[in-house]
Amino acid sequence: MTPLIGFAPDVDATAPGVITDCSNLIPFEGGFRGAPAPTSVGANALAAACRGIASVTNLAGSRRVIAGTGTKLYELGTTAWTDVSRGANYTLGTDDRFSFIQYADATLIATPGAPLQRSVSGAFADIAGAPTAKLIESAQGFAVAFNTSSFADEWYCSEYLNDAGWTLSVSTQCVKGRLIGGSGPITAARRFGDNIIAYKGGTVFSGTYVGAPEVWRWTQVASDIGCVGQDAVVDTTVGHVFVGKDNVYIYDGTTPRPIATGTIRKWLFDDMAGASQFKTTLLWDRPRHLVWIYYASAGGSGAVNRCAVYHVLTQKWGLAHSTIEAVVNYTSPTFTYDGGSVLVTTYDASPSISYDSLSWVAGASSVAVVNSSHQIAALSGACVSSSFTTGDVGDDEGYRTCTNLRVRYLSKPTTSIATGYTKDAEGDLTATGSNASIGDGRHNMRQTARFHRFKVDTTGDYTVTAFRPEWVERGKR
Repeated sequence: MTPLIGFAPDVDATAPGVITDCSNLIPFEGGFRGAPAPTSVGANALAAACRGIASVTNLAGSRRVIAGTGTKLYELGTTAWTDVSRGANYTLGTDDRFSFIQYADATLIATPGAPLQRSVSGAFADIAGAPTAKLIESAQGFAVAFNTSSFADEWYCSEYLNDAGWTLSVSTQCVKGRLIGGSGPITAARRFGDNIIAYKGGTVFSGTYVGAPEVWRWTQVASDIGCVGQDAVVDTTVGHVFVGKDNVYIYDGTTPRPIATGTIRKWLFDDMAGASQFKTTLLWDRPRHLVWIYYASAGGSGAVNRCAVYHVLTQKWGLAHSTIEAVVNYTSPTFTYDGGSVLVTTYDASPSISYDSLSWVAGASSVAVVNSSHQIAALSGACVSSSFTTGDVGDDEGYRTCTNLRVRYLSKPTTSIATGYTKDAEGDLTATGSNASIGDGRHNMRQTARFHRFKVDTTGDYTVTAFRPEWVERGKR
């Protein structure tokens, strides 16, 4: 058997085990599996497209789900959204989004066009004296705003242990400054342990708390690498994973290093709409050790409709395309049969959520997206359909007849159909060969050529690790 090494379209198609194309296929430690289908969590749709969402928990363990549209902020109840906007509407620009943090018991929100917002419960309100900023993060007892209305490269921190105090004073350690190294605005900011990492389009800064009068000291850790947008970075168990202008990087506290070179980099950035790179949105899937990289496709409408998936432990790639508006690590309410959950009215009408899904567990977290219908959908459903296409198996001289294709499934899909493709020289176009459903653990194939390629289409959940064509040699020419 030839082990599958992952989706790697930049690799030579004759490399053993390479996957040259796939759909709804994601890696895991033991191989690959069908990607889970997004499944509604039972909440109503938002009133308009989602411009940011967060699931937050206060010091007492109470949970809130807050989402924003172009004009409003909403909080999710059991199923319905309640307007928790400030007194006046928000006026987000076409591409503006909300940025969220939880600071102790307070939820703080930044967005262009309004001062920083704060809520412990109920409606949000402007924080007196606070700046208007695009981004907000917290560390070391401070809330820190970035990309303010004064300067796109400015940072501005609150008073120590007081997220509502923004009057500049060295005595309270409420200070501000600018990150003038590199060009352009601050595009993203994420906590990294006790530090905060601030990104520009082509520069990375690490901020360390040093106390008054400087308070935060910023060190430039990269001068030709940056992050394309505010949602294009996530904090993972191996460090920050972020998307730059021409590669995907990991920052582990030393220096950013590329992780897509030689496997998917060229394909990914050819497939990505350059003018919409700033819309790229990353989701950290901690239980599966996956980073879901959602982006807008080249030649598309500008909607975020594609997704490359990276497994941080095995460094393997897959694809699971979907059109989304936002992502969230969603903390579910309690759903029970006895409680008359809106998800279950009768056994016959119950949704396609498995009985061991986190959706049924009070306070459990599951990765989720906000889909194009403005609804939260957890990535927890059964795989609907999936496919993977192998590389070219053969050599430049010998002809072979493929009689069977065996696929090593650790768990079998509902259906599995293999289609063969042939060509006599690398660089030639492929011709369609055999087509066969699985039977007795194999797909019966009948095709003769120097090089053979196989596409396997499946339905239902499955896991797969390897494949093996069975041959009859036909000589050389």
